[in-house]
Amino acid sequence: MIDWDVARRTAATFAGSGPEVEPHEAADVVAGLRSASEVASAPVSEYTGLKAVGTPAPVLVVDRRRWTEANLSSFQDLLEPMVAKLAEQAPNRISRAVGSRVSGAELGGLLAFMSSKVLGQFDPFWTGPDGEAGRLLLVAPNIVDVERKLGVDPDDFRLWVCLHEETHRLQFTGVPWMRDHVRGLLDEFTDATELDPQAVSKFFSEGVGELARIVRGESDASIADLFQNDRQKAAVDRITGVMSLLEGHADVVMDGVGPDYVPSVQQIRRKFDERRKGAGGIDRIIRRLLGLEGKMRQYRDGAVFVREVVDTVGHDGFSAVWASPENLPSKAEILEPASWVARVRP
Repeated sequence: MIDWDVARRTAATFAGSGPEVEPHEAADVVAGLRSASEVASAPVSEYTGLKAVGTPAPVLVVDRRRWTEANLSSFQDLLEPMVAKLAEQAPNRISRAVGSRVSGAELGGLLAFMSSKVLGQFDPFWTGPDGEAGRLLLVAPNIVDVERKLGVDPDDFRLWVCLHEETHRLQFTGVPWMRDHVRGLLDEFTDATELDPQAVSKFFSEGVGELARIVRGESDASIADLFQNDRQKAAVDRITGVMSLLEGHADVVMDGVGPDYVPSVQQIRRKFDERRKGAGGIDRIIRRLLGLEGKMRQYRDGAVFVREVVDTVGHDGFSAVWASPENLPSKAEILEPASWVARVRP
C-alpha cells in the first residue's frame, strides 16, 4: 500500500537544505543546541515535577533530510498494521503496486513540506539499541531559519525551543504509561480503519464542497476528516484531547521557565506568535488541507486548559493528570477545564 523507497526518494528530493550556513557556523549551531538541551533538562523537570525513568532518551541534532528519514522509519512501524489491513481489503496486485507508488510519493511530499516547518520533535515510539525509549530531534536548519527571520537572540531562541521539546521528552519518559497509551489510541484508529467505498462516494457527492470551504478557511476540517468513519472520528477525538494537553503543557512550561533562563523570552514569544498567524497564500491553504491549522489550535486550547486548571487547583492539582490514563482530559474537557476539575478533583 505504501512504497517506502519512493517515499524516501521523494522526501529527499524536495526537502531542501534550508538557509545557507558556513561550516564553522553549522558546528556552533549543533554544539549550541546540544548544550541548550542539557541546560533545559533540570529546570523543566523541577517546574513540571516529572522525572525521566529508565535509559535517557537521546537528543539528535539533524538536518531536514535526516528528519524525514527518522519519521519515515517511525511511520513504517506505526502504519504496518493499517497497511496490512488495507492490503487484505484491496487484494488486486496491480492496483496495489500502482497505488503504493502514489501513496509513497504523497507521503514523501508531505514529509518534505513538513521538514521545513518543524523545529523539534520527540519521537516516543523509537527504541534504541540500549533500550532507550524515544528520541528527541532538533531540526537545526529550521531553528536557524526562524531565529534569523524573527531577528531574535540565537542562544535565547535555541534554549526556548529546547524547553518546549524537553517537556515532551519528560511527558513520555517521566509518565510511565504515556507511551503505551498513545500507541493504544493509534491502534484503535487502525482497528477502525476500513476501505469503505461509501466514504469515497460520499467524498465526491459532499466532500468537494467541503474541500472548497476548507480552502476558503470556512471549515475546521482537513482532507483526512472527509474520509473518517464514526469509529475513526471517536479515536481521533481521544487523540486530540491527549495531544492538546501535551502541546499546551509544553507551551506553558516554556513560558513559565523562560523568564529565569531566557532573558528575551517575552520578545521571542510575541514575535513567534505573530509568525504563527502570518502564514498566507498557498502556505495557508496547504496548512488547512493538511490539518495544520488544527495543530495550532491544540497549542492554544491546550495552553488555556493548563493555565485555567493551575489557576483553579494549583500545580499539585494539575499533576493529577499524570496519575493514570483515566485522568487525561477529553477533547471536550480541553475546551471546558472546569468540567475536568469537577471530574478528576471533585
